[in-house]
Amino acid sequence: MRSGPDPKNTAAVAAAHHTIEQVVVPAQMFAMGDSRGNENHGDGETPVHEVHLDSFSIDATSVTNSDFERFVAATGYRTEAEEWGFSAVFHLAIAAPDEDVMGAPPGTPWWRGVKGADWRHPGGRQSTIQGLADHPVVHVSWNDAVAYCAWADRSLPTEAQWEAASRGGLDGARFPWGDDPHGRSAPPSGKPWRMNIWQGVFPTENTVQDGFLTTAPVRTFEPNSYGLWQTIGNVWEWCSDWWSPSYYRTSPREDPRGPAQGRTRVMRGGSYLCHDSYCNRYRNSARSSNTPDSSMANAGFRTVERRTE
Repeated sequence: MRSGPDPKNTAAVAAAHHTIEQVVVPAQMFAMGDSRGNENHGDGETPVHEVHLDSFSIDATSVTNSDFERFVAATGYRTEAEEWGFSAVFHLAIAAPDEDVMGAPPGTPWWRGVKGADWRHPGGRQSTIQGLADHPVVHVSWNDAVAYCAWADRSLPTEAQWEAASRGGLDGARFPWGDDPHGRSAPPSGKPWRMNIWQGVFPTENTVQDGFLTTAPVRTFEPNSYGLWQTIGNVWEWCSDWWSPSYYRTSPREDPRGPAQGRTRVMRGGSYLCHDSYCNRYRNSARSSNTPDSSMANAGFRTVERRTE
């Protein structure tokens, strides 16, 4: 059985360990979903519907390797990837002996199950997180993210909270800065890209125009108008909601929290592997999901102030 957070930790002590800068998202009514015809059929980005949220605070960045390391040091927690002894790694990022490389999942030949891959060894047992303290932690399942939240007296954002925060007040925009993937001019950073996604021919050739084959430091690109960094691209981020492609048809207007039950949990934001040729989910409204016990090299999380039920 996996060990978890020490229940003796008080909320005040736990919160003191969560040192990520906080951004306040103002109370608002916004149009949730896709209105530009960009949705992936089956993902349930429509119908566009009004959602009202109270103000809340959210992490300015994804939880980093350094943040997660403090959690593990304090609690002795072992992730599901560590317990199982393997996780999913992109085929061009494997750092492991041949005998550690397992088969590819059906339909996604660019992924490999790799023995020894976990948050400390993102490419396999010949890799480390040395020099990656400010990169998002990966190979964490939804269950792992919830365990971190319990220790830090935090919550995962609801899907609605995540989208409102990512939009940064730009109702209906495709991206946190507007509608153009690159913007009308070069971003303030001077980089030709505003997000960490795949450039080139997926999944065999990445021209690395944004500077990164896999994860980027969490503050690499410009923040949105609320002050959130890299909500799209870089890594998928777990949300608290159960997933349903039909949920928007019946979603409540006030503070929706997702279906009452399900088999998979919502993921938002896309990752460094997103590319128009097969996945254009690096948008504010884009949705995906995975089972709560799944871990992979392109998924992490950020947290919000603790929610009461």
